[in-house]
Amino acid sequence: MAAKKNITAVITGDIVQSRKTGNPLWLPRLKKSLSFEGKSPHAWQIYRGDSFQVEIKDPRLAFLAALRIKSTIKTIKNLDVRMAIGLGEKMYSAEKITESNGEAFINSGEKFETLKKEKRTLAIKTPWPDLDREMNIFFRLASIPMDDWTPNSAELILMLINDRSLTQQALAKKLGVTQPSVSERQNRSHFEEIMDLETLFREKISNLTTE
Repeated sequence: MAAKKNITAVITGDIVQSRKTGNPLWLPRLKKSLSFEGKSPHAWQIYRGDSFQVEIKDPRLAFLAALRIKSTIKTIKNLDVRMAIGLGEKMYSAEKITESNGEAFINSGEKFETLKKEKRTLAIKTPWPDLDREMNIFFRLASIPMDDWTPNSAELILMLINDRSLTQQALAKKLGVTQPSVSERQNRSHFEEIMDLETLFREKISNLTTE
């Protein structure tokens, strides 16, 4: 696979069960999560009520951004999120992200359209079919524990994603629980294994986008 420079990442997603639960808490939390990537509407937008699109300018961080969004939404009971990561070149940058265009936007949109039919919550489409095949297998496996995160587990994971320096003792104090409870939540959520996948994702994208 030949290296390809100057690519970006786009995540297209929607909130699962948002209309059935009627819980409005997800909206400000989602906005806060998306704001890590910049300002709306240039970097991200929420549209059609519960759909969103966000650009991650460093494609190596696309999976980390997806994990942040996932854990943010999963802090609310009975809610989940579907996301398609698209990588590729950006051909046109508009004031609103939903009006921008290019390979990354096309790949993200096309993959998102297949998620519901495939009964998947996370998938990727890039200029590299071999990478897609490999990472989508990993994402399917990672989604087994991720889709089952409880609000308590998701809260812990979100804290760790935002600050990897936090110790279990510090997390226990913030959450008002014991250190063994933090350890149990962390193990049950398979956080370390998922972060190993995040490291692998960064390495693979880095290798493909640099000479």
